[in-house]
Amino acid sequence: VQLQASGGGLVQPGGSLRLSCRLSGRTFRYYAVSWFRQAPGKEREFVSGVTRSGSVTEYADSVKGRFTISRDNAKSTVYLQMNTLRPEDTATYYCAATASSGYDTKPTDVGSWGQGTLVTVSS
Repeated sequence: VQLQASGGGLVQPGGSLRLSCRLSGRTFRYYAVSWFRQAPGKEREFVSGVTRSGSVTEYADSVKGRFTISRDNAKSTVYLQMNTLRPEDTATYYCAATASSGYDTKPTDVGSWGQGTLVTVSS
């Protein structure tokens, strides 16, 4: 499966961005999807995940209440709506897909990574 993350950019603290992750090469509805991020000098960490049915979502404590994950099977795309952004949200964001009902929460469980998208939160 090929993954393409997009939507990053520079935003002021308190602002919003919506990231997109488009899957190609496979049937999207068979895949659960996760978002991870990696800040400079830090390890890659789980941000959010959604099951292939879309019925279950999960968020890291650091983004709970501010970020929302969703999926549009017709567009083979998963979105990450990020509101009330903080400087500590600055990172490269990556999406990952797994052909199972449940999503990956550990970077070591991810088989392959697509190109990430850089989010910079700064005034």
